[in-house]
Amino acid sequence: MILIPVIDLSAGRVVHARGGERSNYRPLQSQLCPGSESLEVVAGLLSLHPFSHLYIADLDAITRAGDNTAVISQLHAAFPGLQLWVDAGISTRSDLLLHRARCPGTAVVGSETLADTALLQSSASGDDTVLSLDFRHGRPLGPTDIPAHPALWPGRVICMSLDRVGSNSGPDLVRLQQLRRDAPHRELFAAGGIRGADDLEQLQELGVTGALLASALHEGRIDAGQLRRFT
Repeated sequence: MILIPVIDLSAGRVVHARGGERSNYRPLQSQLCPGSESLEVVAGLLSLHPFSHLYIADLDAITRAGDNTAVISQLHAAFPGLQLWVDAGISTRSDLLLHRARCPGTAVVGSETLADTALLQSSASGDDTVLSLDFRHGRPLGPTDIPAHPALWPGRVICMSLDRVGSNSGPDLVRLQQLRRDAPHRELFAAGGIRGADDLEQLQELGVTGALLASALHEGRIDAGQLRRFT
């Protein structure tokens, strides 16, 4: 499996995401690093395991309150071996093209912020993007026809259960099973609620390609030995 740590950036700092209620996020407190500055958080994650990818949620861009492009560029320069996946609230084709021109890494297109399906239908999307199918309490966010039409999806798809993020409630296995049946040839990534090694085992048995992790790493519920085992 590809295990991908997640950082959520707000005003240049890393915050602890819980339940998708972004206004309530507070600066990260982690066993892996002393503070919430982005460089030290990523260094702490890499001291735990040599991750190949890093998922970055630019919360300011997602909420249209600015962006953290400068911080992301610093991370890219400091950790050039990391493949960055960046969700910056892309809504339209113009947003995607501007993001690619300004920000390093692979663009994550979240259904939550998509205006319609036009971007996914255009050649601008392509397989150099990642689609995040965003859900809250089991309901799809964004254009409702996107989850129902796998032909629109690029090769890599995240099942993002926002209400489960930071909740220690377990991944949405039922939804993941459905998406696996709907698009057996897509690379499917699970995000939200992963508690520990038992959940990773279930995801592996389900045939998902990878998982996005945050709280379980910072709280020590998944350790270095378990990370080596699953990767």
